[in-house]
Amino acid sequence: MKRLIAIVGGREASPELLEQATQVGRLIARSGFGLVCGGMGGIMEAAAKGCKEEGGLTVAILMQDDPQYANPYMDVVIPTGLGIARNLLVVRSGEAVIAIDGKYGTLSEIAYALQINKPVIGIKTWDVSEAIIKVNSAEEAIKEVLKVLP
Repeated sequence: MKRLIAIVGGREASPELLEQATQVGRLIARSGFGLVCGGMGGIMEAAAKGCKEEGGLTVAILMQDDPQYANPYMDVVIPTGLGIARNLLVVRSGEAVIAIDGKYGTLSEIAYALQINKPVIGIKTWDVSEAIIKVNSAEEAIKEVLKVLP
């Protein structure tokens, strides 16, 4: 069974953060994990692209009920039709959550993760809890994921 890391973040982000997300995706694949996300653009697409570049598995849990909304880097697309309620499914599907930037959708995913005791690693994201492990780079994020997972 492929272990998954959840990536959460905004549909819009700076070029610097998109590059960080791409590198996170690459490192997830190199570490033997798959990636699960909301499957749309921005941080999600950049991370999925990086993961695919390294031969990793990518899973999209879409808010829409049409698989055409998924970005082109997704291997498995689950069109839920649940709207933002799908955020809980994204978080539940990963063993850890890496949050990069983001707005209120990302905030909700961080909150869900903290409520269900999933490790949250944050790169320039919401600072709402001491439980979020704050890092500055993709490399540091993956190092922390490997520390907190069995």
